[in-house]
Amino acid sequence: MRHWLMRYWRALLGAIVVGGIAVGCLSYVFWDQTVLIGSMAINYVRYWSAPAGTLETEVAQAGATAQPSAASASPQAASGGVEGDWPSYNKTLTSDRFSQLRQINRTNADKLKVLCTYDTGQYTGFNSGLLEVNGALIFVTAFDIFSIDPSTCRENWRTHEDYVPATPQEVNRGAAYLDGMLFRGTQDARVLAYDFKTGKRIWETAIGDPKKGESAPAAPIAWNGLVFIGNAGGDIKGVKGRMYALDAKTGKIVWEFYLVPKAEGDPTRGPLGASPLNASTWGNSLQGVPITGGATWTSYSLEPDTGLLYVPGGNPAPDFAPNVREGLNLYSGSVVVLDAKTGAYKNHFKILPKDWHDWDVSSAPVIIKAAGGKKVLLVAPKDGYLYGFDLDTNASLYKLPVTRMENENAPFVAGKPVHFCPGSVGGAEWNGPAYDPQLNLVFIGEVEYCTTVTLMPAEKIAATAPGKPWSGEASNNPFDTWGEADPTFDWAGWTYAVDADTGAWRWRAKTNYPIQSGMTPTAGGVVFFGDMGGNFYVLDTADGRKLWGQNIGGAIGGGVITYSVNGTQKIAVAKGLTEILWPTIITTAKVSVLGLE
Repeated sequence: MRHWLMRYWRALLGAIVVGGIAVGCLSYVFWDQTVLIGSMAINYVRYWSAPAGTLETEVAQAGATAQPSAASASPQAASGGVEGDWPSYNKTLTSDRFSQLRQINRTNADKLKVLCTYDTGQYTGFNSGLLEVNGALIFVTAFDIFSIDPSTCRENWRTHEDYVPATPQEVNRGAAYLDGMLFRGTQDARVLAYDFKTGKRIWETAIGDPKKGESAPAAPIAWNGLVFIGNAGGDIKGVKGRMYALDAKTGKIVWEFYLVPKAEGDPTRGPLGASPLNASTWGNSLQGVPITGGATWTSYSLEPDTGLLYVPGGNPAPDFAPNVREGLNLYSGSVVVLDAKTGAYKNHFKILPKDWHDWDVSSAPVIIKAAGGKKVLLVAPKDGYLYGFDLDTNASLYKLPVTRMENENAPFVAGKPVHFCPGSVGGAEWNGPAYDPQLNLVFIGEVEYCTTVTLMPAEKIAATAPGKPWSGEASNNPFDTWGEADPTFDWAGWTYAVDADTGAWRWRAKTNYPIQSGMTPTAGGVVFFGDMGGNFYVLDTADGRKLWGQNIGGAIGGGVITYSVNGTQKIAVAKGLTEILWPTIITTAKVSVLGLE
């Protein structure tokens, strides 16, 4: 009997070892899928004990309730649509996100209801901005573009694209609309155009090489017959950020602009915009350390009056190792201003003088006319600050911390862990500021989430193979490639209301989940937003008082918009973000429409 048992246990142990080897081999071969499934399994367990959403508001001591401004300016409309529509990623090309609608207001917001929901059926990183134009609600996932009825959530059409993404992070941040056509990027670095009414694909254009890790998840914007979008992948060794203008009718590349220095052998896909940039600001002297970074992955802004395009430039790489890329690393960490018609360089604002935290200048900057008369550029990167610049003089007006700051200036030394806030997924991510001209207030949603990084030695950084993630983090854990995030739920979110002229905050609200959704203030005296716990909030713009708050099911990390259909104001919310970098409840991507009964 004992002999039989020993044979049984040996056989069982052998089966376990063989099975483990088989699983290991399959995991190696299908690494991207393993990481995706593993992250979802981990997040599923994490959310067994997820707390309910909370929100606390504080009004500045010196600040009485904000009052309407006498100098309220009318925002510049995006191409297509009417005032009740939401025709571009940030509503207007200048990205102010303000809606003149007032049917839903501070007196009746407590009566909001979820009216209908569209379920994509996909588990995916649902970051999509939303468009509402010409009676249709438009949004995207990595592989699909959707058109639904903005009142009933009934599907008009859905077009699927079958391709192999450049990375396992299946995200897309939205579409653009112009003259009866829709435009989107893909995770294999193409730009696609569709017929607005039918969803039939019209053209496709490649702007990058997915084999190098290049993709195009950003939400394009469109104007004057042109579509503007750049490539992502600036955290991948050897990838350089570039910006493009494409002909809206044909997809032909009108111009290309390298956001970091172009070197001999780098591909040229279209006529190059004039640029003063060269490699002198980088100082990459170590062999095996190519200039990398400066990619774009969110959206853009444009001034129709001047024809100037404002491009947020992502981080330099290797992300955590400034010692191998000494210098200012232009134009990473900057807002780059280009002539929209030619791609010629006009100006830049270096927001992050030296970035070693993966603090991209991520979201689209906002161009406003403040109550005091200045034309102001508003920028909210991942570094946790809100910046204001005078666009007539280029002078800095203010730099306000709008989330938790800790060890933000501590240097990284190989082998020594450093804990810092905001972390590499902190601050403002793909949705930036919004502006209420009635109150002269800037609204920004922020992430409080910290990271610990241990830097690799320089020789190991240089030895990383091209086309691989290139952060400089020493951990072998693939989930810690961008540093070790604090434990799940050791985080928070912030909403700040800031005077656009002075940079002084008037009120602020803290939530117990990060805020990454769009911020949408309206003429009704309310601001809409959601958090990563699935909680949707409506606050009074004057004092931050909570008027409505409810968990609507699924992390809200994409579009929050408002529009009017047949004279009735509605709100649409993208929810159900499920992806590798964010611990969220596991659910399918959905769009819900809210309104008054």
